[in-house]
Amino acid sequence: MAEVKLFGCWYSRFSWRVEMALKLKGVEYEFIDEDLSNKSPLLLKYNPIHKKVPVLLHNGKPIAESSVIIEYIDETWEGPSILPQDPYERAMARFWVKFIDEKCGVAMWKAFSSPGEEGEKAIEEAAQLLKYLEEEIKGKKFFGGENIGLVDISANFIGYWFGIIQKIVGLELLTKEKYPNLCEWIDGYINHSFIKDNLPPKDKMTEAFKAYARPGY
Repeated sequence: MAEVKLFGCWYSRFSWRVEMALKLKGVEYEFIDEDLSNKSPLLLKYNPIHKKVPVLLHNGKPIAESSVIIEYIDETWEGPSILPQDPYERAMARFWVKFIDEKCGVAMWKAFSSPGEEGEKAIEEAAQLLKYLEEEIKGKKFFGGENIGLVDISANFIGYWFGIIQKIVGLELLTKEKYPNLCEWIDGYINHSFIKDNLPPKDKMTEAFKAYARPGY
């Protein structure tokens, strides 16, 4: 049997999405939970450029960056497809993942963690960016259509993480009134049997993220 190890962090949305990809494919793996304040020599060895989780180790060969890892998993193991088969749809899935990681997720995290004017600007920016996802998910069960796919598991920060950190600081950014389509997706996403059974516990997540909250909350 191929040896598969995942260097990650239990509350990292990036390592979590890789775990979901492995589980969707039914791949057995060893999870190495990293202390991000004291990273292991092995993590630094296998990801010397970014020095971040996640890193997938497959038969001794390391792969970094969650999106790259997920595509590798999808191409390496049999099982349900994570990326769409159609070339155009695959390209669009990659586009939305990039949008979530580099635009939407960044603004939402700043809205939660940045103080003063910077935080307020981030709230406004996140509100505008979420409108694009609100329109994209309209009329769909999941971003991947009828089944959980790449964009869905990559949007885990929006689907689960943000609901927790929003409560910590009392934000009312992502609400049913403002984003009914997106919130309908969230409800279906977190209650999907596969996702629900693998979500980190809310109380533990809350304690982990309190240290990152905006000053004054």
